[in-house]
Amino acid sequence: MLTGAACCIFPVLSQAAMTASYACPESVPAASISLNAVPAGWTPYIDSPLYLSAAAPIDGAPERRGQLVPSGERKKKGKTTLSYRLEGRYPDGKWLQCSYGVHGEVTLSRRMDDSVSLCQFTYRKGSKAGQNEIDIDCR
Repeated sequence: MLTGAACCIFPVLSQAAMTASYACPESVPAASISLNAVPAGWTPYIDSPLYLSAAAPIDGAPERRGQLVPSGERKKKGKTTLSYRLEGRYPDGKWLQCSYGVHGEVTLSRRMDDSVSLCQFTYRKGSKAGQNEIDIDCR
């Protein structure tokens, strides 16, 4: 009987340790970008998307500006991996922030699961100016 109980508990434990799947959209389409209240006499024109330049976990919703400092950095073969330990209390939640444009002028954010305690972001240069391809591994 003990064997039967162990086989039923194991799948629950292995699911809890699984990697959470998070990915930033590659770009913000030009059609979704608009400029309002531009100076009189000027006509805005946006002809290209903004490409992903950075990603990181943040403490709370984006308006809190809860930027976190990486706990580790590793460089290897044209890739840079930043690690973030997300242990402790996050009363306003853990969020993933994706930044677009050369200087992160636009961000998209979404709440992550509260159980996430470690995230690694692996960067490599993209084909567009200021673009990075970023693999996200959160557990």
